[in-house]
Amino acid sequence: MVTSDQRRRQLAREKYERQQKRRAEARQKSRRRLAVIGAAVAVVVAALVGLVAGGVFDKDKKDEAADPAATPSASPTPQQSPSPAMAIDAKAKYTFDLKTSAGDIKFEMDAAKTPQTVNSFKSLADKKFFDNTKCHRLTTGSIFVLQCGDPQGTGMGGPGYTIADENLDSLGKPNETGQVIYPAGTVAMANTGKPGSGGSQFFLVYKDSPLAPTYTPFGKIDAAGLKVLEEVAKAGTADGGQDGAPKTPVTIEKGTVTQN
Repeated sequence: MVTSDQRRRQLAREKYERQQKRRAEARQKSRRRLAVIGAAVAVVVAALVGLVAGGVFDKDKKDEAADPAATPSASPTPQQSPSPAMAIDAKAKYTFDLKTSAGDIKFEMDAAKTPQTVNSFKSLADKKFFDNTKCHRLTTGSIFVLQCGDPQGTGMGGPGYTIADENLDSLGKPNETGQVIYPAGTVAMANTGKPGSGGSQFFLVYKDSPLAPTYTPFGKIDAAGLKVLEEVAKAGTADGGQDGAPKTPVTIEKGTVTQN
């Protein structure tokens, strides 16, 4: 017969065994969690090493000038209004006169070659769309352009509509890399990298620049205006990189289009 004292000892022993079992199970679970965490950390470290080795975090990569797309990683500006009705003489030539904080820049536009583009720019200029806007982007490596025409000054703004590409074959046959030379003095439409995505942003070429022939060339800068651009380019970008806001601020104080 089991005495009460023996029964208490038995119960105490069983309780102790249950506690030991629970502790052992807890240690095992903890080891498993640590193993999983360690494996995850190893994967993350390996991924980071791969990214560094691939140059993803290489600052120099950010300094390489990209094509003059308005927003290379963004979708085109949603169409909010129709493009303006044709209201120019498609056989005439027009002059776009930019009064800027850095000096006057004028360029001639040939409506016979780029009627939609010239019509759009005259319509916008007549509405004072370009007045008091910043030229937000200067590139000083690979391509050499000053980009303007964004009312937001961020590279993401536009008039609320897009226009068709024009005159794309005027700069000759592309070379083996698919590029042509946009000569110094050329004015061309910026876009998002997709066909027919131009709006109000344009770029002024101050030095011969190799680009894919996907940007409508529609103007030719006069000699005085080209000198203004060269001076702006000489100062470089605000952060010293090859692609960024110009160190010498360029604000279009007034933009007008007149028929020659």
